[in-house]
Amino acid sequence: MDLEQFREYCLKKRGAIEGTPFGEDVLVFKVGGKMFALAALDEVPATANLKCDPDLALELRDRYEEIRPGYHMNKKHWNTVEMESGIPDAELRRMIDHSYELVVKSLPKAKRAKLL
Repeated sequence: MDLEQFREYCLKKRGAIEGTPFGEDVLVFKVGGKMFALAALDEVPATANLKCDPDLALELRDRYEEIRPGYHMNKKHWNTVEMESGIPDAELRRMIDHSYELVVKSLPKAKRAKLL
């Protein structure tokens, strides 16, 4: 999955918006005002940070060498993923879905209701 495909998939999520609050070289994807994905525009290979359940995060890091603790993030709850490194696109989409769902679940009821 390349960066543009990653971006398009994130923006298809209900209520997802993108911005650059950390500078022009980092795309940030939010739902309900909270981040669920970040993509570095100047990294080679292209990387993204995705929120993850701590146990699943460890499992994914063990399974793929291209997944490591979240760069500049809470390393327990975030993974940095190399996007074009051999991780199957379906697996990357599952990781994006998981990140998005974790954030949506953490939103107050009123914000969650607006997304449904």
